[in-house]
Amino acid sequence: MTALAWKINRLKLMGPGEVAWRVRQLAWRKAVAMGLGLANYPPAPALGRFGASFLAASGAAPAGALPPGIDAAALCRAADGLLAGRWNVFALRDAALGFPPQWNRDPRTGMAAPMAPGPSIDYRDASVVGDIKYLWEPSRHLELVTLAQAWRCSGDARYKDGARTLLLSWLDQCPYPHGVHWASSLELGVRLLNWCAAWQLLEGDIDGDWRQRWLNAVYKHCHFISRHLSRHSSANNHLLGEYMGLYMASLQWPCWPESARWRTMAERGLREQGLQQNWEDGVNKEQAVYYHHEVMDMMLLCQLAARANGSSFPADWLLRLERMAEFLAALMDTGGNVPMIGDADDARMLRLDAAGMPPYRSLLASAALLFGRADFKAKAGALDDRNRWLFGDAEVRWAALPDPAPGAAEQPRMAFPHGGYYLLGKDFGTPQEVRMVADCGALGYLSLAAHGHADALSFTLSMGGEEMLVDPGTFAYHTQREWRDYFRSTAAHNTVQVDGQDQSQIGGNFMWLHKARATLLGHEPGQFFAGKHDGYMRLRDPVMHERVIRFDAKRNTVIVEDTLECFGEHEVALHWHFAEGCQAETAGQTLHMAKRSKGLLMSCRFGDGPQLYCASTAPIAGWISRTFDSKAGMTTAVWRGTIRGSTTIVTEIALLEGASS
Repeated sequence: MTALAWKINRLKLMGPGEVAWRVRQLAWRKAVAMGLGLANYPPAPALGRFGASFLAASGAAPAGALPPGIDAAALCRAADGLLAGRWNVFALRDAALGFPPQWNRDPRTGMAAPMAPGPSIDYRDASVVGDIKYLWEPSRHLELVTLAQAWRCSGDARYKDGARTLLLSWLDQCPYPHGVHWASSLELGVRLLNWCAAWQLLEGDIDGDWRQRWLNAVYKHCHFISRHLSRHSSANNHLLGEYMGLYMASLQWPCWPESARWRTMAERGLREQGLQQNWEDGVNKEQAVYYHHEVMDMMLLCQLAARANGSSFPADWLLRLERMAEFLAALMDTGGNVPMIGDADDARMLRLDAAGMPPYRSLLASAALLFGRADFKAKAGALDDRNRWLFGDAEVRWAALPDPAPGAAEQPRMAFPHGGYYLLGKDFGTPQEVRMVADCGALGYLSLAAHGHADALSFTLSMGGEEMLVDPGTFAYHTQREWRDYFRSTAAHNTVQVDGQDQSQIGGNFMWLHKARATLLGHEPGQFFAGKHDGYMRLRDPVMHERVIRFDAKRNTVIVEDTLECFGEHEVALHWHFAEGCQAETAGQTLHMAKRSKGLLMSCRFGDGPQLYCASTAPIAGWISRTFDSKAGMTTAVWRGTIRGSTTIVTEIALLEGASS
């Protein structure tokens, strides 16, 4: 797609108010390029007015005074790796980037990004910056926190000196407001969050020059964010993250006359956006589970910081956060698997656990401690180091929450009507569990629907904690356009594709034009789901897709009826995506899928029987992406055929126990 085509598509999704606002932003970017309106000379900070720490065993506590249970050795090993110049950045593992790294060089491609004024850089253009995700990730400074934690754990001056070197090298190489690290306010917001945590861990051991340069940079970050907030069609998780950074910084460093105004702005924005971006039933409106997690984490961290400083967010805001945890718990099967619905970029707001507990479990552990919920504790399964740092009395509070009785069944919420997700299945939380999640939600949030996928009426299926039918994930963002488009396409989901087209029309990497609208027709918890979507009504001969899913708990069978209402002839494909480790055999119209002791026997009398793909590139099919920028082959089955007029296609799925692989 050309830059001109992208701009035309982007303009189509803007209202008059946004167009006027964009024009003002353009004028502001030009002013920044001319050096106008900048905070080149921050006022002197009022020292001694720092906020209270939201981390346990920080601030005035001596080095070595740690929250109970912390794996100090793991933190020191991680810090040693950094000091040796070894970094983990998405698919790059143990990469030799040096210490400190070259902050403006893409570690994946080696391309050096330009040092023009940040707001003027087109960071979406890989020919200009390389892969911007790889550039931005190290500059969020999660590793600065790791070094500070290692110093707190050990008192070893190497880690404190390493933190100083890392931060000052970034300030030297990334001068305000030049380069890609000044191009997105969200990046500044996440960086401020990590600076807060590192400051709290190092406080009292930051010398004069280091302290002064750091505080000057904080001021410039806050000044920049306050004037470059994401608005209108861009007001998604980015805006919440910008407010998060501004709020955390104004709490931690209330050192300037503007600090009170920044805190008021950020607190008001967090209150508004926390309610606006998340449905009443707890589903994040971006329709992407990983972004649901990120927004939850932002809200959680802001509440903990507020509480540490004698404040709190309102009761309705906290209730929304609790409902978000309930949604996450409902999605998670008994094996801890969560469907990869929508986009995911593997981002962590604040990494405090060197062992790397899965983020969804860790977040549910946080919710268990914050809300006193034993059911969240059961889903989380264990207390991790991240929560030991966040909750000073974590061990005591965790132990006070009752454990579930042996063999006790889980009672998840079964319907999320605002978000559009519905559960079917039985024996939740037990080894006999069957858990299906049906998607009848919107494509995404606001006019861009940036992080949604064309997955209306798709569903996932797991058995006893083993994933069987899956959502294949995301893989790429700004680069590798063909792969970006595949992973969010209709063909990459367990649903019906008509005439080789997507339900919704892609307009750019984070932009959808025509959007399918899904409507619920019926739901009986555990047993029945019916919905429809109008994504193919845009065709010359319009097609309405209606799907009915029936689960028979006694027979352990699933019946899927796909009705396509139309007058003319259409090519139809039913796509089914199976988790890694599934072994497939076909016989005529039947497919047998086995994974360890579980299996599926699928039968569909449509077309000439299933075609199987695994790691295919022509066409692209049979891929799964568990982590950003990593993909692997898995089995995809497709039933293809031609319909003439309204047609119902029936797929029978028998769920098998004791199947051999």
